[in-house]
Amino acid sequence: MQFRILGPVGAVVNGRFATIPGTRQRTLLATLLIRARRLVPTEQLYTELWGDNPPATVENSLQAHVSRLRRTLRRLAGPHGEVPPLITQASGYILDVAPEDVDLFLFRERLAAARHAVTGDPEVAGSLLEGALGLWQGSPMQDVAPGPLCQSIALQLDEEYLAAQEDRLWMGALWGEPTHVIGELKRMSVAHPWRERITEMLMRALYRSGRQAEAVEVYNTARQRLIDELGMEPSPQLKQLFREVLIQAPALHQPAAQHLLRTA
Repeated sequence: MQFRILGPVGAVVNGRFATIPGTRQRTLLATLLIRARRLVPTEQLYTELWGDNPPATVENSLQAHVSRLRRTLRRLAGPHGEVPPLITQASGYILDVAPEDVDLFLFRERLAAARHAVTGDPEVAGSLLEGALGLWQGSPMQDVAPGPLCQSIALQLDEEYLAAQEDRLWMGALWGEPTHVIGELKRMSVAHPWRERITEMLMRALYRSGRQAEAVEVYNTARQRLIDELGMEPSPQLKQLFREVLIQAPALHQPAAQHLLRTA
């Protein structure tokens, strides 16, 4: 049995995805998965499931939800399937699930492996990146209650996903065929106008595609937007890239390791 939280929360059994019935059941499972093999205190679970308005019988209610979740997982696994133990302790609960059975941890593992492999084997790194991004099925934990832990982890994961997308585009702009990523970079620059890394990638991809004037225009547009809306200049790194584009620096045609992927 494997579990997904990078999208709707649920379990995968024999290659088939099954959702968990009930918002609080999904929230309970998601919270336990985020803290896989670690104790989740009962007080934290109260907050995740009920926010600031827990029922008068909150302790019994939580125990009932834990019992229902155990039954649901057993039903999904079938008579011969294995179910990770959901362990009750005096101060909370532990879901003893292996990290490799949770898409969250698989995503982070593949992303770290891609970043490690990129300078030695970009093709392997690209494959690992595609595999990491392919785990996503939508907004993380999109069908759970907006508790503080799940919400903060979801925001963090959104940032990690965007950074992974940028990593993939870096590889296309610097190692692959840059013209293939220009359209997507333009869309991302509109959606995320303050991320200078996207501006830098777009400038590099345009320049490496023989479109120097457009690369200059991208910089000028981004700089003017920063000045008009935030009252600030571009970063020194982006300014340096602009100067290199203007003088047609030979280094722009040579992938540099420090520009490829972010460190984990």
